[in-house]
Amino acid sequence: MKKPQKVESGAVCSALIRRPIQRMCILFLIPTLAAFCIGFIYPFAKGIYLSFCKFTTTSDATLIGFGNYIKAFQDASFIHAFWYTALYAVVSLVIINVLAFAVAYVLTQQIRGTNLFRTVFFMPNLIGGIVLGYIWSMIFDGILSKYGTSILLESRFGFWGLVILMCWQQIGYMMIIYIAGLQAVPGELIEAARIDGATSWQILWKVTIPNVMSSITICTFLTLTNGFKLFDQNLALTQGQPSTFNVAADGTMTVIKETEMLALNIYNTFYGQSTAARGTAQAKAVIFFLLVAGLSILQLRATRSKEVQQ
Repeated sequence: MKKPQKVESGAVCSALIRRPIQRMCILFLIPTLAAFCIGFIYPFAKGIYLSFCKFTTTSDATLIGFGNYIKAFQDASFIHAFWYTALYAVVSLVIINVLAFAVAYVLTQQIRGTNLFRTVFFMPNLIGGIVLGYIWSMIFDGILSKYGTSILLESRFGFWGLVILMCWQQIGYMMIIYIAGLQAVPGELIEAARIDGATSWQILWKVTIPNVMSSITICTFLTLTNGFKLFDQNLALTQGQPSTFNVAADGTMTVIKETEMLALNIYNTFYGQSTAARGTAQAKAVIFFLLVAGLSILQLRATRSKEVQQ
């Protein structure tokens, strides 16, 4: 007599469960998809459309072509804000990552009070950017007032003030990412390098850093994008001051704020000038998005190619 084949109960249950889910998956996805379309896709597409329009409100937009983009690239304040932001992003990227890695490296060397130090370094990241900007503006003005100046009177003080503020806020956050990467480095590799006679400096450059490239990729991405997108700290700390005047060949005069970054420039163009400039501000916002997205993609490709597969 032939034995009846035993049917696995798990297989039956999985098939019974899987089929209704496959039929009803669209129903489960609809709320999330609708929220994504309403909260992201529609505003994003609407913003791109408005960048080609002249408008006061979104309901009275009139299509004018590439005129807003032409005005954006002819705006001396926008060009200045771009180069100022690029310089700031490069300087802050280097300083924040070097210091964050150094702190993380020290705090993974079996010293006392490691957890306390990690908490202390991370805490500034919990404070909002506007609050930090006002706090540090009072600190800098208190120091600079002894020398008869202010952070709002000299652009060099505004620049380094922003760098110091962002280093103080972000180093702790990047430190946590670097600590996770350093703790994931295989101990056998370091031990093998020591047996082969490698010095601590050689182990750092030849073993440790190549094995934490994934952390470097993440931290570089975050600091680069944060540097270009900086807004609230810039608004609270300097408001773009001090200001100078640029006179073009046709006699038009443009106010250039020396410490104004791209995000603040877009904000001031949209709300600080006439309503006729809102289309230009929207075009600047689209250019800003393309710039940050392009740089982020290039940075990710450059650093990921150097990552070590463990």
